[in-house]
Amino acid sequence: MEKQKIEKLIFIYNANSGKHNALLDTMHKIVSPNTYNCNLCDITFGLFTENKTWRKFRETSKVEMVFLHKDEYLKKYKSKFNYKFTFPIVLAEHLESLSVFINTDELNKLKNQEGLMKEIRKRW
Repeated sequence: MEKQKIEKLIFIYNANSGKHNALLDTMHKIVSPNTYNCNLCDITFGLFTENKTWRKFRETSKVEMVFLHKDEYLKKYKSKFNYKFTFPIVLAEHLESLSVFINTDELNKLKNQEGLMKEIRKRW
């Protein structure tokens, strides 16, 4: 079976979109960082801005990357593909399907943006 060409990577945060949710997430990171349940958020963002090392990697990568909150993903993709995933997750979008690129357990084991970048390079 031939490997499908990856059109883009879809990064889905275990958080909902919107200013109110962003404020709640930031407060959660400050007050109780050990119970915050989006390691992808922690790796790619600090409290208020995107991590500089990650941003440089993202901007210079040849891989198209899309970033969605879980409510945005469910609205945009659920009816089209009807897959059930845990979050956070990185999906690979192919011409007519999605596949898991980095699953939730693997993301949660990563310690920093360097680990995430290494996984992307290795799997791409």
